[in-house]
Amino acid sequence: MSEATLHQRNDATSANGSSNGLSPAMVRRAIFASVLGNGLEWFDFLIYGYFAKIIAQVFFPGGNGFVSIMLTLATFAVGFIVRPIGGVLLGIYADRAGRRKALSLLIISMAASTLLMGLTPGYAHIGIAAPLLVVLARLLQGLSVGGQFATASAMLVEYAPPHKKMFYGSFNMSAQAFALLLSSGVGYLLTTQLTHEQLVSWGWRLPFLFGALAGPFGFYIRHRVAESPEFERLLDHKDKPPRVTIRQFFHDNGDAAICAMGVIIVGAATNYVWHSYLSVYVERQLHLPLSTALLGAFVSGLLNLFLFPLSGKLADRYGAYRLFYPIVIAWMICVYPLYYFVVTNPTPGHLFIAQLIATVFLAAMSGSHPGMLATLFPVRSRSAGVALSYNIAVTLFGGMAPLTITGLTRVTGSSLTPAFYLIFAGFVSLAMVYFTRSGREPRGTAARPATH
Repeated sequence: MSEATLHQRNDATSANGSSNGLSPAMVRRAIFASVLGNGLEWFDFLIYGYFAKIIAQVFFPGGNGFVSIMLTLATFAVGFIVRPIGGVLLGIYADRAGRRKALSLLIISMAASTLLMGLTPGYAHIGIAAPLLVVLARLLQGLSVGGQFATASAMLVEYAPPHKKMFYGSFNMSAQAFALLLSSGVGYLLTTQLTHEQLVSWGWRLPFLFGALAGPFGFYIRHRVAESPEFERLLDHKDKPPRVTIRQFFHDNGDAAICAMGVIIVGAATNYVWHSYLSVYVERQLHLPLSTALLGAFVSGLLNLFLFPLSGKLADRYGAYRLFYPIVIAWMICVYPLYYFVVTNPTPGHLFIAQLIATVFLAAMSGSHPGMLATLFPVRSRSAGVALSYNIAVTLFGGMAPLTITGLTRVTGSSLTPAFYLIFAGFVSLAMVYFTRSGREPRGTAARPATH
């Protein structure tokens, strides 16, 4: 039986609720377990971005504040540079050993790297070892989370009925919204209740220590989740998942990988610019207090808990690719006026309005991303395919965004640099999707099942 026939059989049997023998409780547990690690990943990343200025003081002291913050943002970017490597390795492991085992491994390794970040003494205590340990923590986290989004997305989509792939996948994005809600709420409380000296001394460490505590809990939950039905059927069809070589992967999935990167780029850039980089932008360019940005981020996270699933539902109903093009184009048209609105009169009220508008666009663009990516690749190489394309796109246009924009803003002196960056990301996304076979074939359909 070919993989195409197997994939069609998977869809057909998924439509029958009793075909996989899973109870509703098991499905809910799988959804919760899949999104927990993604939420932990984003919680850590967002907290690092929010407290970048303080982390610069603790680990990268120096007479030049710009140099310190650039070193901090470079360390932030380091975690992303190794993500494609970790993503491919862990994606291959997930495609060989199963989604369940991979997700259990990921939650423990992420918790360990987060704990190292929270416990590392400052530069004043251990000298150069302090920034080196921070870089090590970011490297470990980057390697582990490289496979997190991909494997969790694969798990969710493979649990989903055939006409709810985008909706089930959207819960992976809701995990990011919950992380935004939690991290901004914690950040707001810390910045408003503690003095600057307390924050620098110990306050910034609390969120990282809190994030590390989620590791054992997440491992327990994931350990009790059954393997995904589609992966189980692949195992039933073969003694073990077929070994896919790198050459064969790119031959079979190269076009799909380019399309997947295009899907992700504009959403990743928007997400990191408006959430991770926003704290630096608000303080250095707009000269507003950090608490102002955190309040807007908290409300944005709350809204996205509901907007991401709504976006997934609409993608299932009207077609994910049919919605992709007009939403991205509309965002590209609106992003410059939105930044101009804030920059010309940088008040907390203007910033809050801009954050809410950006949140709606982000949800519309990104809610269906996990489902879109997962359905581009066949079961046998799904985790590796999503991991490779997702991590390359996020590294180049997401993780590198704070460093890139800070440097460009310094060179150009323009506070509107983030707007031009997002418009450029939008053009790249549209081109990569439009000019690939994978991006053309599903136009007007809810999803394109991988058939190779």
